[in-house]
Amino acid sequence: MTPMRSFLSELRRPGPGLAAGFLVILVVVAVLATLIAPYDPIAQSDVRLAGPSAVHWLGTDQFGRDTFSRLIVGSRIDLFVSVGATILAAVLGVLVGLVGGASRGIVGLLSMRGVEVILAFPPVVFALLIVTLFGQGEVTLIITMGILFAPAFARVVYGEVLTIRNLEYVQASQVIGSRPARILFRVMLPGVVPPVLVQASLTLASTMLLASGLSFLGLGVLPPTPSWGSMIAEGQALMMTTPLLLFVSSGVIVATILAFSVLADALERALDPRRRNRILRAVRGATNTPEPQVSGASPDIAGKELG
Repeated sequence: MTPMRSFLSELRRPGPGLAAGFLVILVVVAVLATLIAPYDPIAQSDVRLAGPSAVHWLGTDQFGRDTFSRLIVGSRIDLFVSVGATILAAVLGVLVGLVGGASRGIVGLLSMRGVEVILAFPPVVFALLIVTLFGQGEVTLIITMGILFAPAFARVVYGEVLTIRNLEYVQASQVIGSRPARILFRVMLPGVVPPVLVQASLTLASTMLLASGLSFLGLGVLPPTPSWGSMIAEGQALMMTTPLLLFVSSGVIVATILAFSVLADALERALDPRRRNRILRAVRGATNTPEPQVSGASPDIAGKELG
């Protein structure tokens, strides 16, 4: 069973299937946010703190802005930051992990020691420091979280490369005189793609959680640009009078993070070759099970023989 077929079979299960469907809808909504949103997400009005109605499906906030429109447009901002930070972290981490794992000597030692230095900082404290020094904004969040989560990719790739570099096809490439860059990116890199994909799924959930936390603290996306974290901060102040503002934004964040986590777990199961081999052996064993043998003759047969 190929990894793609194994992943598709995982998506037929209720949990991964619902998670994938939710994320597909979320991506479509984020891409078409400006077309779907019924109102301008930053336009204020005199209808403040209104409840759900046919005009405003999720009501309005303290400035009269439509909550549903802000939730839709905020999905684009949060997904853009999370995906951008994950891509940057993957690129940096894969490069460091490849070089560190393939190099023997001071280069490999220094690359992984640098990774450990970044890991020594608490993630929230490191993000607060960078955002405070360089200001708020989507680009700052992407760069900060990209650097922050790159060590996770580097450690995963480093461990895989330590195993791959001793395999026969890698040593054969070295013997025939292939250039180091070709060995890294054409020979070793395909072997580390499965764990990198799993790590990327987990990182998407972590970056969204951290970005929402920074926006909640007022250090994320610049207002009045809508984001789910800033909507939680606004809803917290009005929790006693208008709890819907808090529950809607926090519920969407929880659902998105849970969907990323479930999909990452399904992807890990699909890309695990040992698990696929166990499934194949079980299926082949079930299809090749011999017919049960009867230990003794039936009474009819025995009677005929005696007769």
